Amino acid sequence: MQMDKAVQDRAAARAAELPGSEHTHQFTGDWEVWKVGGKVFMLQTSMPGEPVVILKADPSDAEALRTAHASISPGYHMNKKHWITVRAGADVEPALVDNLVTESYLLVVAGLPKQSRPVDPASFRVPPSAD
Repeated sequence: MQMDKAVQDRAAARAAELPGSEHTHQFTGDWEVWKVGGKVFMLQTSMPGEPVVILKADPSDAEALRTAHASISPGYHMNKKHWITVRAGADVEPALVDNLVTESYLLVVAGLPKQSRPVDPASFRVPPSAD
């Protein structure tokens, strides 16, 4: 995805499709936050004029993603082991953004008490977007 804001727009659209997802402006300034069950699974902000998406990731997946994609780095202002930052870049396709948002959501859902989970993280899958 080449257009800077396109990564944020795509991530926000995917997050809106997820059951129980809540969009807030919890922090000061230019931060947008998406939660499920009261827990954060995605943040968006700008780093020196560059729009970014910050997502939770399994530590081994996060390392592999950072190695494979120049546009993915450790989580900005987050635990670098468990969070990633995604920027626009030729190596960031819409399907990758969709998958990263969904996996972040499912990691957080899996940590919720069973009675608070909007979906079963072991079996939930979001259909691919139309485009």
